[in-house]
Amino acid sequence: MAPRCWRWWHWSAWRRTRPPPAGSTPSFRQQFSTQEQPPQICVVGSGPAGFYTAQHLLKHHPRAHVDIYEKQLVPFGLVRFGVAPDHPEVKNVINTFTQTARSDRCAFRGNVAVGRDVAVSELRAAYHAVVLSYGAEDHQALEIPGEELPGVFSARAFVGWYNGLPENRELAPDLSCDTAVILGQGNVALDVARILLTPPEHLEKTDITEAALGVLRQSRVKTVWIVGRRGPLQVAFTIKELREMIQLPGTRPILDPVDFLGLQDRIKEVPRQRKRLTELLLRTATEKPGVEEAARQALASRTWGLRFFRSPQRVLPSPDGRRVAGVHLAVTRLEGSGLSLSRTGRSWMPRRCPGARVPGSPGRSCWILRRCCGCWGAEPRSQPGWQGEKACCAWERGLGQSVGLCTKAVSPARPGTRSWLPFFQGPLSTSSWQKVALARDNLR
Repeated sequence: MAPRCWRWWHWSAWRRTRPPPAGSTPSFRQQFSTQEQPPQICVVGSGPAGFYTAQHLLKHHPRAHVDIYEKQLVPFGLVRFGVAPDHPEVKNVINTFTQTARSDRCAFRGNVAVGRDVAVSELRAAYHAVVLSYGAEDHQALEIPGEELPGVFSARAFVGWYNGLPENRELAPDLSCDTAVILGQGNVALDVARILLTPPEHLEKTDITEAALGVLRQSRVKTVWIVGRRGPLQVAFTIKELREMIQLPGTRPILDPVDFLGLQDRIKEVPRQRKRLTELLLRTATEKPGVEEAARQALASRTWGLRFFRSPQRVLPSPDGRRVAGVHLAVTRLEGSGLSLSRTGRSWMPRRCPGARVPGSPGRSCWILRRCCGCWGAEPRSQPGWQGEKACCAWERGLGQSVGLCTKAVSPARPGTRSWLPFFQGPLSTSSWQKVALARDNLR
């Protein structure tokens, strides 16, 4: 599969025109009768949460009509722009979402930004319920000195860059350094580390963007450190992601056996999945690899490692102050169910810089990736007419019951899109975004 290449239109290419004066159009009462009408539901955001919500609404109420609004030209949110390009099997859910979008009772409205193209008050007046499932609009700042330095990126922006998210296509990270530091130990952290260290000839077989692939071909990153505030028992990545990192071609892991002292007895009563994950970490850190694995690691030109109980305190600038040179970390410890700082004073910096160094890394400069905060669900609102639930189980948690959709149709009627869409030029329908996707495929 050749690299993906998108052609994007500027958001301002289409403008919304002002509707005619209120007196020139029939009122809602003139357009619709007061009899029970099919419920009109608005879903803002076309990621997994939005489509799963739409699926449940269509399944549990045979008369409901769902309009899905999306600010991008194309749907599927994190599935399209968040899943690593070397994990195509995770994106298979797009097939199910596409069938939902093709339903006669579901309409996709792309290139529509709520707050810019349609007001929230208009949506509340036009629909019986409004579901907010747009996820995280921005990253969570670390709020530490030096965070704004060039060379510091949020995971959200970096993932969007290599996946072709329009707002991140100009990110252009400088990978001329040999050391990268990733703050956070979840699946996204391992995704980013894997993309940085995977040989470009392997990435060529994925749908990574051509621009990102070109930068990665020129990358000089040889070492990636993945830093977490807690210990091995609290890592957030899954065993599948860890196995991929351990078996990544051309790389070898760096795990300090000291970090795992005493864990063998502590994992006996932990849940099975956590136990298997920790056992794999233990084996990798403490056991001597087999002959074949040892030979593979001996030929590895790149390394990655996990550092535990470290919390970033400040980002350190280069001597000229023009980019990042290192990160100063505090040593942490777990106390009961909480986390506290026990001491500070260790900085991860290249050996050629005065001060401290990254253990085991001959680095020349440092490249830092910040952690990202995001969710696959909706942002809840307390106002009447706003319905939102965390994650993809909005229906089961009571969304349908709260708007009276489970047992009967609703009254009075609501016009849905018809109340404002005729005055707006530019939203993309299901057939439109499929044409965009087809054009993309033809460019591969």
